Amino acid sequence: MANDHYFSATPESQARPRQIEVTLAGRSLSLTTAAGVFSPDGLDRGTRVLLNAVPAPAADGALLDVGCGWGPIAITMALRSPDTQVWGVDVNERVLDLARQNAATAGASNVSIALPSEVPADLRFRTIWSNPPIRVGKDELHAILLTWLPRLEVSGDAWLVVSKDLGGDSLQKWLHEALGASYEVTRATTDKGFRVLRVRRTAE
Repeated sequence: MANDHYFSATPESQARPRQIEVTLAGRSLSLTTAAGVFSPDGLDRGTRVLLNAVPAPAADGALLDVGCGWGPIAITMALRSPDTQVWGVDVNERVLDLARQNAATAGASNVSIALPSEVPADLRFRTIWSNPPIRVGKDELHAILLTWLPRLEVSGDAWLVVSKDLGGDSLQKWLHEALGASYEVTRATTDKGFRVLRVRRTAE
């Protein structure tokens, strides 16, 4: 249906699955996407910028991809850090199914794809990567970020990619103010009109 969005919980449009060829963590993979999901034709520019900019994720512990879509970020984390437990969260049932299927195809057995409510409430994360769903609106985006960023471990890092044209600079300022003195918020890089922001937790 025309009113479907990639952040719809239950897309009503026909799925029309399709195969795409992508390279994640240096591996060429044939993965599945569908209609009614974000960037069904391949890696979007923001995700590509993020994956090119971030250092290696933590080698152990729990890692998180917020707004996992059909799974490219979560899969990359899992393949680069096979001794971790990677969580990919999203609200769209169609992409959750796709991400689970794609993780299995990629051999990323250390990935759990889940609704936000299914992640253990006491779990803390050593690394968070996210191409956050900017188009859900500012209030909802802020609520999402304030749900997950406080769950960083001390000395843990979150890396977020945001288009400059969609508020990357104002988001950096807001994060600094909203998270407070226990976090450092910096712009790691700018590439192709995108800001990559780094949020480091420095204290409890």
